[in-house]
Amino acid sequence: MPPSNNSATADRLYRVENLTKGITVATRALLAGDSKTRREGLLKRTGLDEGEGLLISPCEAIHTFGMKFPIDVIFLDKKRRVRKVLHAMPRSRIGFCLTADIALELTAGVAKATGTEAGDMLELVRLG
Repeated sequence: MPPSNNSATADRLYRVENLTKGITVATRALLAGDSKTRREGLLKRTGLDEGEGLLISPCEAIHTFGMKFPIDVIFLDKKRRVRKVLHAMPRSRIGFCLTADIALELTAGVAKATGTEAGDMLELVRLG
């Protein structure tokens, strides 16, 4: 998800802050809010740059079939409380959280490095 001059893309970029821990989880997370972008997800990517992420909304479940790299997945409810964290989810797996509204996909290791865990409150800050 490189920065873009496209205003539609810019309108969908967010910084993700862990308010509980006082740390930034992602500096540039793209919101996949439409059907096409949610379906595609990270499937065509070979990795994420430092600070990048993908917010999928609405979302209660994700899969890593066809993925080229492992990811951390943070499931958030409507109040942006972390409901579940999946660490270094390998290829060809399914992850879900029935109480989730958003899934945040990140480079494997980011959730652990930021100490993000179930119960933490996150904030999505629109960029641009």
